[in-house]
Amino acid sequence: MLQNKLKDFQVILASQSPRRQQLLKDLGLDFDIDVREVEEVFPEGLDRDEIPQYLSKLKAEPFKDELSERQLVITSDTIVWVDGEVLGKPKDREDAFRMISALSGRKHQVVSGVCLTTKEKQHAFSSVTDVYFKELTQEEITFYIDEYAPYDKAGAYGIQEWIGFIGIEKIEGSYFNVMGLPVQQLYTELMKFVS
Repeated sequence: MLQNKLKDFQVILASQSPRRQQLLKDLGLDFDIDVREVEEVFPEGLDRDEIPQYLSKLKAEPFKDELSERQLVITSDTIVWVDGEVLGKPKDREDAFRMISALSGRKHQVVSGVCLTTKEKQHAFSSVTDVYFKELTQEEITFYIDEYAPYDKAGAYGIQEWIGFIGIEKIEGSYFNVMGLPVQQLYTELMKFVS
């Protein structure tokens, strides 16, 4: 069991996302939260899967020189990918409307990168989920933005919120990945990482 493998570690989740915190808690792990400020900028030319991995490694950088032997940091980043464009978190209401409109009536990918870091080693991986939205009306998009203010979410939406209930026709891949943390893959990777 993962809890047994991690019992000698202090697990640190470097994320302010309440969704990631809840998912890790639901996995049955004890962890502390410690977030360091980094500028989330990635170099041009990275492919879809490399971007969130790069950003999750970037978020681990401030910890690397400070970690003791039995500390493990989990960092993560999630992007929405449509038409070869990265949709991060919206800057404002207009940006949120533009993003959700771009997703309306079509398929996009949600890609999460996760990085596991200890004093001795580091391992990053990514998970991709295909998400299919129905055609959304302007009224539906406006209602969602006004009621749910999705400014802290990649692609300006949360699958677990109203827009997910009424708008998402199907997904292929991990549901939890769309929430921001591919929990099943994280469990598998952690089992290998600390063995």
